[in-house]
Amino acid sequence: MKQAAEYLSVQTELSGKRVLLTGTTGFLAKVVLEKLIRTVPDVGRLILLIRPGRDGMSVRERFEREVATSSVFDKLRAEQPDFLAHVFTEKIECLAGEVTEPGFGLPAAQFVELASRVDVVINAAASVNFREPLDQALAINALSLQHLTALTRAANAPLIQVSTCYVNGYNRGEMREEIVQPTSSAIPRHRDGYYDVEPLIARLQQKIDQVKAHASDPKLRERRLTELGIREANRYGWNDTYTFTKWMGEQLAMRGMHGRPLTIVRPSIIESTLQEPAPGWIEGVKVADAIILAYARGKTSFFPAKVDEIIDIIPADLVANGILLATAEALAEPDRHRIYQCCSGSGNPIQVGEVIRLLQDEAKRNWQAYDKLFYTQPKRDFRVVDHGTFRLLLGAMRAGVGFWLGMRKLLGVTGEAKSLEALRTTQTLAITFSFYTLPRYRFHNAKLLELARRFRAQDSTLFPVDARLIDWQDYLCRIHMAGLNRYALRRKEAAKVEVAATTALPAPQVLR
Repeated sequence: MKQAAEYLSVQTELSGKRVLLTGTTGFLAKVVLEKLIRTVPDVGRLILLIRPGRDGMSVRERFEREVATSSVFDKLRAEQPDFLAHVFTEKIECLAGEVTEPGFGLPAAQFVELASRVDVVINAAASVNFREPLDQALAINALSLQHLTALTRAANAPLIQVSTCYVNGYNRGEMREEIVQPTSSAIPRHRDGYYDVEPLIARLQQKIDQVKAHASDPKLRERRLTELGIREANRYGWNDTYTFTKWMGEQLAMRGMHGRPLTIVRPSIIESTLQEPAPGWIEGVKVADAIILAYARGKTSFFPAKVDEIIDIIPADLVANGILLATAEALAEPDRHRIYQCCSGSGNPIQVGEVIRLLQDEAKRNWQAYDKLFYTQPKRDFRVVDHGTFRLLLGAMRAGVGFWLGMRKLLGVTGEAKSLEALRTTQTLAITFSFYTLPRYRFHNAKLLELARRFRAQDSTLFPVDARLIDWQDYLCRIHMAGLNRYALRRKEAAKVEVAATTALPAPQVLR
């Protein structure tokens, strides 16, 4: 263990180490993997736990198709092609497994053998669908921690658990890097500090079983399990199933890692990279982008939000850097539990209204520069309204759509009206995302910044985590919109799923 006065080093602590990474097919894990390969060339081995493809594709084939070909590696491919090829063939091991199954679904002997050669586990596996059916969200975001902690205990290795700042749920005020107390008093706190969620999980499982017993149709069952998840999340103090189950995952991680090294890293709203491996790199359409895309395609022009409140956005590379600093610290000083938040609200805050103003001004000035985002020049302003006004506008919109649909029927016009499509998009976006644009708290990251100061000066430069590096106008307008246009979207002639993309985001990805 390092003495307190010594500076830490990512390269020193991770060189020769065998790292197990989950969620590798997902956005954030790809940024972590690329940064780890590029900055720690002497890393011992990278074990990627990947679920086999449903079409019989092997996990190696899935890695080659979904990860190795990703544009996240373009920098390495251009500058060090031989080195990257060497890492892919010699240092990356693709392990077929499922985080939702005990022992990852491996034979007992293979699980024991795996534990004998793992030095640290970074868990970035998650379901990032805010409205996931409760059984799936519970299995992926919470119960999987029982299996992961079983591995790390057997391996005597630290666990780095990627969570979310929004486990703070319905709390209000200043949210710091500590265990989150739920607004509901129905969940008891264990004497060791974490919350005892196992009785809660047992009750949820009973309700899940009841739904499955009474709904034989798959689509009906999925809808009812989604509704159950939202209802139970709201009951206990969270806005959606995602944040509810991620909070439970934190409690199970703390229980399973009692007396062993655990670090929980909570990002806020993760968006495109600020600097590395390229400014604006992004994969898929994220939280804020769903609203941007709907506006760009003329699917909506108003949204409920508090313009004078802080919205917490953090670039993906700053989050990946925080994860790697936390991993190095856990290896050097594996003696306790730690919680870090990767966020911007305390150090470099930006208000909801300013984000909208910057993006809208850029869209009006330079819409032609974003050929995959804007098909035509935006003709209307994007209006931000309070909840009461939003309900009135939505009601008026419903009445207008109803009248127009009636007229179309009388006239014998077939096909779906654009007004109905706009109504559905506006309503779905509000249901899914309005909680994140009506913020009631500010996230703090003093402990993460203190951690960064404990590293060598060259590591502080190589692995920045401070959101004060962000120039919001430059990032949102020049970097993020350009990255969204370049990496996340397709050209108009190839796009077939505009409406689906804007009404179901974040996509129901399972990152494992």
